[in-house]
Amino acid sequence: MTDKQTEATAPNRRVTGIGRLLIAVYGLLALAATGRSFVQIAQTFDEAPLSYSLSALAAVVYLVATVALTRRSPGWYRVAWITIGFEMVGVLSVGALSLIYPELFQHKTVWSVFGRGYGFVPLVLPILGMWWLARHPARSVAPRVRTAATPS
Repeated sequence: MTDKQTEATAPNRRVTGIGRLLIAVYGLLALAATGRSFVQIAQTFDEAPLSYSLSALAAVVYLVATVALTRRSPGWYRVAWITIGFEMVGVLSVGALSLIYPELFQHKTVWSVFGRGYGFVPLVLPILGMWWLARHPARSVAPRVRTAATPS
């Protein structure tokens, strides 16, 4: 069964209740990080290329995570785990490095100081995302088997 067939027949359990809020926050961060990185790269990339590249990377991660969280297939479920796991590693590593070696980050990124510029939402969001994914696993939908009609 293809991903499209699975999406068409599987109930969308991750896109209800708190899942909608989680997707909305990921979408909002995707827009914010995309806008921020676009302006930074277009106007002053040469001032802090590492910082601005990390902001662009965060934007891509948030965009992919947003899409993956809205999909219902096992393949997209894996993509959601991978992107949210990568996001967690990114927030923790960039956050720690920005405190230990602030000279590496001449300008702030989305993940600097564990997302302080965004109210620490980038630090909390992957934890909530992983919790949500663990509580709402993708369900494999068995393909329907057609049987031939028996002659009368």
